[in-house]
Amino acid sequence: MKELKIPLIKSGTVIDHIAAGNAVKVLRILGIPKTHSSTVSVAMNVRSRLGKKDIVKVENREIDPYEVDKIALIAPKATINIIRNYEVSEKHKVELPDEIVGITHCSNPTCVSNYNEPVESRFIVLSKDPPRIKCYYCEREPEDIAERII
Repeated sequence: MKELKIPLIKSGTVIDHIAAGNAVKVLRILGIPKTHSSTVSVAMNVRSRLGKKDIVKVENREIDPYEVDKIALIAPKATINIIRNYEVSEKHKVELPDEIVGITHCSNPTCVSNYNEPVESRFIVLSKDPPRIKCYYCEREPEDIAERII
């Protein structure tokens, strides 16, 4: 049986255990391909012992905590592996904080956070898996969180 393998990377980030079909959303959060010129590998619908998953490998880039919080909104079971010199040097699971500030827009057009006021969007996390959030100001719950990520 032949297998197609994604090449190893010398340095960068591997985001594993993304729910099947969400790799493209992760790429959008990371601003890829607009902001990155190194190799990016995407594996979708990969079989695993827990079902199917997606994997994203980004060469020569370590993602920051702000991006990790965004990824947690759409892939609450993802793991982040930081690769240095072909080895996993750091590994952690994403975790949604209890409150999200400045990461998503409110779906309510009349919410104070959507006006030209000096108010940053703020959401309370109701559930971490599956992710459910509500606006701190107007209490609206967005239906599609991924579409609201800034």
